[in-house]
Amino acid sequence: MELYDKFFRNAFPRMTERLGIVYTPVEVVDFIIKSVDEVLRSEFGQTLGSRGVHILDPFTGTGTFITRLLQSGLIKPEELEHKYRHEIHANEIVLLAYYIAAINIEAAYHGVAGGEYVPFEGICLTDTFQLYEQERDLISDLMADNSNRRTRQKELDIRVIVGNPPYSVGQGSANDNAANVQYAKLDARIRETYAANSTATLSKGLYDSYIRAIRWASDRIGDAGVVAYVSNAGWLDAKTADGLRKCLADEFASIHVFHLRGNQRSSGERSRREGGKIFGSGSRTPVAITILVKNPTASEQGCIRFHDIGDYLTREEKLAIVAKFGSIGGIEGVRGWRSIAPDCYGDWLDQRDRDFSNFIALGDKRGTEARLFENFSQGILTARDTWAYNPSLTSLSKNMKSMIDFYGSEVDRLDAAFPMANRKLRDEAAEGFINTDPAKISWTRALKSDLAKGKKFSFEDSCISPSLYRPFTRQWLYFNRTFNEMVYQMPRIFPAGGAAADNRAICASGSGAKDFSVLMVAAAPSFDAVQKAQCFPRYLYDERTANAESSQGDLLVSMASNEGSLGRRDAITDVGLAHFQAAYPDETVTKDDLFYYVYGLLHSQDYRDRYADNLSKELPRIPAVKTAADFRAFVEAGRKLGDLHCDYESVAPHPVQFLRGEISLAPPDNPERFYRVEQMKFAGKRPNLDKTTVVYNANITMTGIPLEAYDYVVNGGPPWNG
Repeated sequence: MELYDKFFRNAFPRMTERLGIVYTPVEVVDFIIKSVDEVLRSEFGQTLGSRGVHILDPFTGTGTFITRLLQSGLIKPEELEHKYRHEIHANEIVLLAYYIAAINIEAAYHGVAGGEYVPFEGICLTDTFQLYEQERDLISDLMADNSNRRTRQKELDIRVIVGNPPYSVGQGSANDNAANVQYAKLDARIRETYAANSTATLSKGLYDSYIRAIRWASDRIGDAGVVAYVSNAGWLDAKTADGLRKCLADEFASIHVFHLRGNQRSSGERSRREGGKIFGSGSRTPVAITILVKNPTASEQGCIRFHDIGDYLTREEKLAIVAKFGSIGGIEGVRGWRSIAPDCYGDWLDQRDRDFSNFIALGDKRGTEARLFENFSQGILTARDTWAYNPSLTSLSKNMKSMIDFYGSEVDRLDAAFPMANRKLRDEAAEGFINTDPAKISWTRALKSDLAKGKKFSFEDSCISPSLYRPFTRQWLYFNRTFNEMVYQMPRIFPAGGAAADNRAICASGSGAKDFSVLMVAAAPSFDAVQKAQCFPRYLYDERTANAESSQGDLLVSMASNEGSLGRRDAITDVGLAHFQAAYPDETVTKDDLFYYVYGLLHSQDYRDRYADNLSKELPRIPAVKTAADFRAFVEAGRKLGDLHCDYESVAPHPVQFLRGEISLAPPDNPERFYRVEQMKFAGKRPNLDKTTVVYNANITMTGIPLEAYDYVVNGGPPWNG
């Protein structure tokens, strides 16, 4: 464990990220092994020791699943030798882990069986996914013994697959050069099953390694068998995984899910409720144990049973509960399983209110139904915020000039080494040739492509624009297609980043956000200003002259500060206006009213509570409240909120008191040092925090903060610590 877990994390961080290398707690391993044995007995009249039951751990790591299987006592002494020699199999791609696993498994067998030392010939050095992509072994001449094992394994009738699959969806930065490997056949199976049955517009998450592992295992066991994984639990309620859930219910006779929680990508109270991380610091994702059973003779198909381990538990408490239950049978005898009937959307947990679909859509990119807004967009995704954003105009210019100059020097260096005349060699060389020092540049897929093409760029002052980087946090942005990975439709909403356009937009949490938030903005927001936000504008700006479409599919709108070349029109549709005019025939309803009605309604706690499950999985839909008076009240509330949220810098501040360091009286010799803050905190200590008093830094402490201020939440927390 020490060698595998700590060594890899420090010596090979990129490999650790790509392969999801973590050590699986033995409590979880034992639970899975015992559960599989129970299922084999109840469904097939067999055990893990039965002749013909081939067992495979396709991502064996240090071999923990196989060693615990050998030590479990579930295989009878008279069955053990045959099982070890012929019917237990393991794969591992990392050479060091492969050796450790082989030694561990052999030592475990020797410890149980005694006698002479017997090598474990069921282990293969291989990428499990790649093994089934190839018709023939391309390195059989170099590693003949390993190749024979691989060929033999592919021909076996595997009945049981257990393990902890890798969980990486891809590299976090193109500087890492650690992108996931592509698997043509496996990914095609995902496209024709999970993606084809999904209503989500983006399917990248379906190619996460652990979801690939589910798809691969389901195909590998054929018509009958058991798949048992401990994995990322994001698929349980993710909108993008609706097709996966539908397919699992169709492909398997029974499904048991033991949810261990631990999602530390949440924040605040939600994070505390999620409790400890089963894999410690190895993973911040929620984790679940899943037992999937294919049995064509079962009387029922698609039976789903779910058990949640509970709130506020530490890692140690969770592992103790797993050990106490022992298996899925142990849960049956304690608090029991909850049976789940999927709804029409493919939801298992937090199922949606069907009335929600009767309301008019806020927006619809497919254009298949009536909608309030003609167009909408996510915020600007720079993929290099450190460079492209800064609260200081001077620092932003300096940083971007430096990075653009460095990029130009890389083009010159590549030109000298690989001339454009040999384009194929140049493209192949570019990936490994570039300097990936993050202190000099942030690479992205698009910028690497520009490098290979020999494109050069220069710094442009006109691209510097105001932006909302986080809630109530303005920063300067270098708003430029080349150095912003995706600008989406933002140039049509805030041309020149808002400098040349009078506009506002309602940014509402997008599909998949756990805590619904909404914030009105008056400048181009960043991608993460509101979690996964889609921004619905009051107006759209179009160039008066026709322009070509960009490769990203959005109109090429000039970023020059020239209002005369832009045409402004309403973003709210005539259909949407007519819908609400019909609802209130005696009321004068304008598009401006509708814009602020939406904003007021999306702040309604009644609306958010009733449709919380809908809002976590799809964009808002807007009901017409019962009376014209209520409609008008929401309009006025939305208008006041919009003014406060867009013009917050001009609002008179709440009169807090300063216990230390009047904030307006910084020493003239070094004001930066006086104001510098690393982490604000409340006065006092848990559980007796004084939230009326905030320690800004060692120089400044404020008190008299009203507790009601914390009731306003954006992105899961109050704005000051969001």
